[in-house]
Amino acid sequence: MSGLFITFEGGEGAGKTTVLQQVKEKFEQDGMQVIATREPGGSVIAEKVRDVILDPLHTEMDARTEALLYAAARRQHLVETVIPHVKKGGIVLCDRFVDSSLVYQGVARGIGIDEVLQLNLFATEGMMPDLTLYFDVKPEVGLARIAEHKGREFNRLDQESIAFHHKVRKAYLHLQEREPKRIHTIDASEQIGDVLTKSLQEIQAFMEKKTT
Repeated sequence: MSGLFITFEGGEGAGKTTVLQQVKEKFEQDGMQVIATREPGGSVIAEKVRDVILDPLHTEMDARTEALLYAAARRQHLVETVIPHVKKGGIVLCDRFVDSSLVYQGVARGIGIDEVLQLNLFATEGMMPDLTLYFDVKPEVGLARIAEHKGREFNRLDQESIAFHHKVRKAYLHLQEREPKRIHTIDASEQIGDVLTKSLQEIQAFMEKKTT
């Protein structure tokens, strides 16, 4: 099988990072060549950009500056981590990608989806995921999970209002309607075991379809 690029998307506290790691472990047990990575980050340079973007002290950061920094980190991450692994026939599981920028900067920050999309198409040279799992949960539930999770990093996005997070969820649902073949919705309000099972089913069905 040729390589696969699968992204995990969702609002704060949706549980996508936990599920991604569990999917990786399952694939490794099955003998698959798989890596887990994240955005912003996923390479030495991109991780340094991540520190700048998510620093809780950088509250004065302009929305367009933020969008540009995300795109810059994404480019470096792609060329250093994602593309080489996919070219070798491996599976890349990525925590966030372009859809996050469309939602957070394009909609929630008010820059515009098309404007942010054009910026990111330049950064990625048009590369998009083969499959995207969107973990849907009400913002109140996701933020409550974060409050209970003491070990999670506190970043600048955690300081946003509940109205901001509602915009994020609405934008994700809109993107799923625009690209139903690529973006598959997972009910993230369920127990983590059920969410994992559904995620694996979605990925397996996609992989089987891809090989037929």
